[in-house]
Amino acid sequence: MIHLPFRFLSAKSSQSKSVSSETSLSNATKKTKRVNWILGLIGIGWAGLLVGCNNSTTVDILGDWNSRSELEGPARFGAASFVVGTIAYMGTGTDVSNNRLKDFWAYDASRNAWTQKADFAGVARNLGVGFAVGTNGYIGTGLDANSTRLKDFWQYNPTTNTWKAVADFGGTARQTATAFAIGTKGYVTCGFDGNYLKDMWAYDPTANAWTKVASYGGSKRVGAVSFVINNMAYVGTGNNNNSNQLDWYVYDPAQDLWTQKLNFITDQTSIARSYAVGFAINGKGYITCGDASTKDVWEYDPGADTWTTRGVFEGATRTYAVGWSINNKGYVTTGANSSSRFDDLWDFDPTVIQVIP
Repeated sequence: MIHLPFRFLSAKSSQSKSVSSETSLSNATKKTKRVNWILGLIGIGWAGLLVGCNNSTTVDILGDWNSRSELEGPARFGAASFVVGTIAYMGTGTDVSNNRLKDFWAYDASRNAWTQKADFAGVARNLGVGFAVGTNGYIGTGLDANSTRLKDFWQYNPTTNTWKAVADFGGTARQTATAFAIGTKGYVTCGFDGNYLKDMWAYDPTANAWTKVASYGGSKRVGAVSFVINNMAYVGTGNNNNSNQLDWYVYDPAQDLWTQKLNFITDQTSIARSYAVGFAINGKGYITCGDASTKDVWEYDPGADTWTTRGVFEGATRTYAVGWSINNKGYVTTGANSSSRFDDLWDFDPTVIQVIP
C-alpha cells in the first residue's frame, strides 16, 4: 500500500469555522477547491512516481540460471555432446585460435565437476553431432582442420573409456546437422554438404547400420535444435539459405512421420534464430541462445502446443553452444560470440522464480 505525504483539505470544515456571509463562504469554498486541486495533482504525481519506482524494481518470472563449474579444457564452439545416465559428455569443437579439437570431457552434475576422458578417436573436428543410445555415446560428421566435411562415426564406451569406429553415417558428409536418440536408435537430420539438407538417417547400434527414414517435415536447414519428449522428437529453428526459420515439427519414429506444430513464437518473427540450444525437462522443451543475439528462454508444452517465455539466460549471448538435461535441470556450455569463445557452464531450473533487476 502506498502512503501519500498529503491530506486533502475539507471544504465542509472550512465552512463551519469562518463563514459569516454567502460571499465569504463562496470565496473560502473556491480557495479550498483550488488548494485541493493542486494537492491532488501533486499527490497523483507522487503516486505515479512511487508506483513507477515499484514497477522498475524487479520482475519475477519462472526459470532461473546458476553459474556452475567452468569446463577445464579450452573454451570452444561447435562441440558435440551426449548424456549417458546422469553424466554429460562433451568434446571436439574449435578453440579461440580456430584450432579443431579432439579432447573429451565428462561433467558430473552431482559433484559439479569435470573429468577429462580419452580423446575422441576420430580426427579433430567441429560442427559434428552427438547422441547416446543405451550405455554408449556416439559422435560423428563435422568439419576437419582443412574444412573437409566428414561422415565417419565413433562409439564411446563410458565404462571402458574407449572409442571405436562404427559404420560411417549413411547420408552425405556434412556439418551443422542436428541429432537425437529415441529408444534403441540414434537419428541425424538436416545439415550442409555444400547444399542445405533435410534428409534423415537412423542408426541401429545392434546392426551397426544406417537406414534412411522420413526426411525432416519442414524446409532444408542448418543449425536446428532438437529435444525428445515421451519418445517423440521435436525439431525446428535453424537457417535455410540465409533465412532463419520458425517452423516446428514433431517426429514419431513408430510411424516414421513428421507432423507440423505451432511455429516457434509466431508473433515475434524478429527473434527467429539458428545455432540455438535445446533441451527437455519434465515433459517440456526449452530453447535459448542462438544467433538472434538474445538471452530469451522459451518453453514448449507438447500437450498444449504452446510457447511460453521463461527466465532470461544469465551468461553472455552466444551461438554454437551445446546443451543437455540431467535430473530436472537444463545445462548450457561453450559457444561463441564474435571472436570470443566460452568455457562457462550454466544450469537452468524451470521451477525457480528468477528475479530480473
